[in-house]
Amino acid sequence: MSLNTINIKTLFCTVSICILFSQCSSPDKKAVKKGDKGAQGPPPPTLVNGVVTKYERLENKIEIIGTILPNEKVELRSEVSGRITGIFFKEGQHIKKGTLLVKIYDQELRAQLKRVRTQQQLAKIDEERKRKLIEIKGISQQEYDIAKNQTELLNADAELIEAQLRKSSIYAPFDGVIGLRYSSEGESVSPTTPIASFQQIDPIRIEFDIPEKYNDLVGTESTINFTESGNPKVYKGSVYAVEQMIDAATGTLKVRARSSNKDMSLKPGSFIKIDLLLNTDEKAIILPSESVIPGSKSQKVFLYKNGISISKEVETGVRQEQTLQITSGLQPNDTVITSGTMQLKDSSRVNIKIIK
Repeated sequence: MSLNTINIKTLFCTVSICILFSQCSSPDKKAVKKGDKGAQGPPPPTLVNGVVTKYERLENKIEIIGTILPNEKVELRSEVSGRITGIFFKEGQHIKKGTLLVKIYDQELRAQLKRVRTQQQLAKIDEERKRKLIEIKGISQQEYDIAKNQTELLNADAELIEAQLRKSSIYAPFDGVIGLRYSSEGESVSPTTPIASFQQIDPIRIEFDIPEKYNDLVGTESTINFTESGNPKVYKGSVYAVEQMIDAATGTLKVRARSSNKDMSLKPGSFIKIDLLLNTDEKAIILPSESVIPGSKSQKVFLYKNGISISKEVETGVRQEQTLQITSGLQPNDTVITSGTMQLKDSSRVNIKIIK
């Protein structure tokens, strides 16, 4: 065999091996395309939570700060100047209306009254005698009129002294509790001298301010719940008066309520936290706040229907700490998505877990 024939055979074998290696190592174009299509397929459904809407009872209330006031309060003072001759109470004592509390020296007034009483008797006798004389024309009409006027003047003097005597005794104007005493027996006092404080603290009054926008929602039928600092007990009260003029500086209305205080645990002057019930809606639709997506002009939620999300515009009402009232846009038995809403858009595929 010649050398040329061997070289041709060697070259042919080399080319055949290269072609075969190339076919074996080259990827199938169809397989590549098919693999690319699988890598670019639709993403899996988004896992979300949701609730089924229903009618619920909603109490629309606001939280405000108020102050406890006594139901009634007076500073005990003498209406006349004089020396205290008797103090008939103890500090902190519960007193019934009409109880004598303080007595001011009145012996001079009693002596004056006794003298006037004597003069009254003499004047009455003189008037009676002259009345008989004028009937028989024994005296002039002028003489009788003078006697009659003298009787009336003495009657007026007696009434004046009696009034001054009443002022020398201080009585409890209502059922209440005596506070601290500032004067002592034997001390001279005047109408400007405080003797003690006297308060009625069962019931107690509660005073607070509300924003003007709630004016139409607060009236004498409104109720409040309140708590005192450091005391977990919840007390109840009812509104009895609303100021009719709005404070121009604050834009608020002053409101007053009353509450029972049988155990005397509530002290006037304390600040309290008040829950004021404005109204009640028995057919309210309420959602978690995070399920409502705010927008520049409107708000929306995502509904779940047939495995996809659908956006729906809604109107909202009362906002509480973690919930929001829906006033328009939803009906009972709608399924609303409550989590993952920022990742959704219309027709997003979702898998939902209903939260009871």
